[in-house]
Amino acid sequence: MVGARHSFFGRGGFAALGGARALHLLACLLVTVAALFAATEAVSAHASLLRSTPVEGEVIRDAPVQVVLTFSEPVTPLVAKLLRPDGRPASLVAGVSGADVRIALPANEVASQGTYLLSWRVVSADGHPVAGNLTFSSGTPSAAAPVAPELTDRALQIVLWGAKLALYLGLFLGAGGAFALAWLTPGSRSGVGIVGALVGLGLAAAPLSFALQGLDALGAPLGLFGQAMVWQTAAATSYALTAATAFIALALALLALAAEKSMARWLSLGALAGVGAALAASGHASAAAPQWLTRPMVFVHGVGIAFWAGALLPLGFAYRRKAADAGPALRRLSVTVPYVVAALIVAGLVLAFVQVGTVSALWQTAYGRLLLLKLALIVPLLLLAAANRWRLTKPALAGQSDARRRLVRNIGLETLLMVAILAVVAGFRFTPPPRVLAVEAAEPIALHIHTAQAMAELSITPGHAGVVAASIVVMSGDFGPLDARAVTLRLANPQADATPISAGAHKPGDGTWRVDALDLPVGGKWTVAIDIEISASERTTLTGEVVLRP
Repeated sequence: MVGARHSFFGRGGFAALGGARALHLLACLLVTVAALFAATEAVSAHASLLRSTPVEGEVIRDAPVQVVLTFSEPVTPLVAKLLRPDGRPASLVAGVSGADVRIALPANEVASQGTYLLSWRVVSADGHPVAGNLTFSSGTPSAAAPVAPELTDRALQIVLWGAKLALYLGLFLGAGGAFALAWLTPGSRSGVGIVGALVGLGLAAAPLSFALQGLDALGAPLGLFGQAMVWQTAAATSYALTAATAFIALALALLALAAEKSMARWLSLGALAGVGAALAASGHASAAAPQWLTRPMVFVHGVGIAFWAGALLPLGFAYRRKAADAGPALRRLSVTVPYVVAALIVAGLVLAFVQVGTVSALWQTAYGRLLLLKLALIVPLLLLAAANRWRLTKPALAGQSDARRRLVRNIGLETLLMVAILAVVAGFRFTPPPRVLAVEAAEPIALHIHTAQAMAELSITPGHAGVVAASIVVMSGDFGPLDARAVTLRLANPQADATPISAGAHKPGDGTWRVDALDLPVGGKWTVAIDIEISASERTTLTGEVVLRP
């Protein structure tokens, strides 16, 4: 441990800028970030369910032999459970064909009439789990539909976020700090205690986050942490490679802290490369196309952050202690860091363009809002770095005590901003990137409405706000043909104060009724009414709800 006399947070150090207030601000920011992702409604963070057969709420005359779930990218099925109309559960077997998950429904499982609830969980290529529920009915729907289980465990998500943040602190400030000690301040012990503690934190967080990944993938409670199935499930995801690579990188960093100068350099270089490799092994950006571009950009981004963030604590402690190697370390860093920051900015812009796609997604999606928060923290970080580089470096190297004091203060602020940025980045795991939402939004949304008198299948394409087309198939209540005289589609969204819409459908000759060029100005929940004129004296109205994507 570093004594109070040499503490980075001691008199004249970080405390000079009101350290208690800065730490309080950081704590408030961490709570805000946790609240942001905890309030996110999206269950998937990654692959997205585009459509299903049967569709949600569909009533089928004969029990289906399988359920087909089509995703935006290939996934690996983890859990498929069926809740029968009488409340009895059954575990099902799922197979994969491209982006389709096919879940077989044995005849003995869907023998009785009524409403069934299928709960499923898959893991996407980026290592993140996706979950959902699907209800359908065989013959006559049940009087009371099965109750869908909760898809997310908020307590588990908060613990998982904390473990991710701890792992990031270990990788960027710990492994990055070991690299800085070996290359920027060779032979120095300035800050080695806190760097070693951060490496140890990361070593503990790597297996912890791995097991939490298994719990999240299975939708299991925290109490099952030690179960073998949880760890086996985590090992089946791409995050297993990330956790293993991160652990190796941190182990190399720990060895580098104890090794002699030459060996420490090679070990720390391996640790730095391991940081980039761990991040590139899984995650949103690494799974995005084209991977020949995104994975190297993630690697560059990770290595760059570790280099920059890792240098802060050793340099700050060296100047706080007035160590002899503080000046040479600052000189080396000031020469190198502009190129590192330039590479970071280029990689970050490329990844943001791939993930976000459109400017409006920055404020219309949870992912975009987190990215804006991250950018809001990056701006003062860059300003501090620029001030250090172009205003304080020369005076500090010349031995001016005021410049040294201000440099130490700014390094403390940079460190806090880095921690805050890492807290935001840990929240990205719980939000789907806009590129995934865009694919999902282009897909139609479907609604099945069934009464004793008639039934209708409504499809709205594309399934997001704007100009859309609606296709309607009408049948009799017993699944027979229904030659309707006229069909009218009515839509309303009173919560959004949107003007109610009523449009007559026409028959294009393919057995459907169609409404073209419907302007649905906003997303959200819309009430649907389909007026069917069966004969001159007989009319019926089918009602339901659809959720239009933004």
